[in-house]
Amino acid sequence: MKHLKLFESFKEEDIDAICKEYGVKNYTINEDGSIDVDGDVDMSNIDFEGCDGFPLNFRNISGDFISHRNSTTSRARLYTISKLTSLSGGPKHVGGNFSCSYNGLTSLEGCPISVSNGFYCCNNQLTSLESCPESVGGNFNCIHNQLTSLEGCPKSVSGHFYCDNNKIITFEHLPFSLGGEFYCVDNPIYEIWDLFEDYSKIEFLNDCDAIREPDNNSKEPIIILDRLNFFLEEIGKPTVTKVEGYKCI
Repeated sequence: MKHLKLFESFKEEDIDAICKEYGVKNYTINEDGSIDVDGDVDMSNIDFEGCDGFPLNFRNISGDFISHRNSTTSRARLYTISKLTSLSGGPKHVGGNFSCSYNGLTSLEGCPISVSNGFYCCNNQLTSLESCPESVGGNFNCIHNQLTSLEGCPKSVSGHFYCDNNKIITFEHLPFSLGGEFYCVDNPIYEIWDLFEDYSKIEFLNDCDAIREPDNNSKEPIIILDRLNFFLEEIGKPTVTKVEGYKCI
C-alpha cells in the first residue's frame, strides 16, 4: 500500500500516483500536500496493514467519503483485509455522507469537523464519541460499538440518531437539537426509554438526576426510583418498581 506519509516530503507526482492507485479523481493538490476532491471518495475494501490511517491527506470533499468494510475475509479464507484503525489523514469537511463503518476503530480522532449529510461509524470498537463533528446534517449512526456514554456526540443532528447495540447507561450528552427519531435498542437505557419514548422529555429526565454510575457495591448502573417515578408522574406515565439492568434503590 503506497502511503504519502511515508515520504519525508511530498511531490505532486507521488500524490498523483497514489490517487491513481486508489481511484481518487477530480482532485486539487493544496500547498501543504493535502487534497480537495470535487465529488465522492471511496476508500473501502482496502488492506490497511501496517498503515496509520489513510494513504493521502484529504481536506475538503464535496461529495461522500466512504471507507468501510476494511475488515473482510475471503469466503475461502485465503486472505484477510486488515482493518482501518485510525482516521489520520481523513477529510476535514465533507459535503455529503461520511462513513467509516465496519472497521477496527477505537477512537474518532481525525474525523471531519463538519459533515453536511449523514455520519456513520457503526460496527467498530469505539468506546468514546469524542472528536465527532459538532453538527451532522443527516442521520447519525454509531450502532454496534462499545459505548457506555454518548459524551462527545454531535450537538445537533438533523436526521435520526441511532445508538443501538452498545452499553449506554445514561441519557446525558445527547444532542440539544434532533430533527428525527431516537433509537437505542439493546442498551441499558432502552429499558428506561421504553417507559416514555419522548425525546423532548430527556432534558427533564436528566434534571431529575435519577440515573447514576455503578458504585463499589454493584456492577450495574443505579436508578433512584423515587426520582424516576417523579419524572414519570410529571409527564403522565405509570410509575415502576424496578428497571431491568439497573440496581434500583
